[in-house]
Amino acid sequence: MAQLNALVGGLFIITVFGIISVRQMLGGIRLFVLQSILLAISACILGVVHGSIHLFVVAGITIGAKGLLIPWLLYNMFSHEIHARREITHVINIPSSLLIAAGLTIFAYFVVHPLLGIDSTPFIKVNLPIGLAGVLLGAYAITVRREALPQLIGILTMENGAFFAGISIAPNMPLISELAAAFDVLIIALVIGILTRKIHKRVGTTMVGKMVSLKEK
Repeated sequence: MAQLNALVGGLFIITVFGIISVRQMLGGIRLFVLQSILLAISACILGVVHGSIHLFVVAGITIGAKGLLIPWLLYNMFSHEIHARREITHVINIPSSLLIAAGLTIFAYFVVHPLLGIDSTPFIKVNLPIGLAGVLLGAYAITVRREALPQLIGILTMENGAFFAGISIAPNMPLISELAAAFDVLIIALVIGILTRKIHKRVGTTMVGKMVSLKEK
């Protein structure tokens, strides 16, 4: 089970690298869905190992909210951008971004390395550094994207990374915490989606760099 979880963790971090390097908006959404499915699989693995019903609930909530509902909301709210503007504008070119992402991943491992000696559980050794790397890379994805949708996916990736680490640290987290986290993510996606849609209708773009120059009339 530990080896299977390590494989899932490796695929999880690959999806994060994919989100940073992807050129198409629809591809970013698909990678987020795959990433959420991998998070659910890891939760199921840990649920079997720890005998925790809470982790199976986490997996179900993740599939329902992040694997189905949020992608559906994003696709419907950003349908114009997904189809009319396929290419994502990058502040830094993709090869440089991948090098920086690799550096952040190594940095995440060294940050959590002192904590790994406290608990020798192989699941924590995998999930904690990969989860922190997901948070850092999600934040980096926000900084190198100029459109609202890729930045929102970066925010959701940060939340996935935090959850990937959290399920190994606290496998028996209260059900209310799981529901609250899922509800918060849905609200974030819905609010940002509505605001972006209104901005696009009024301004004609969601590129952050162009919106900075807007002034009140």
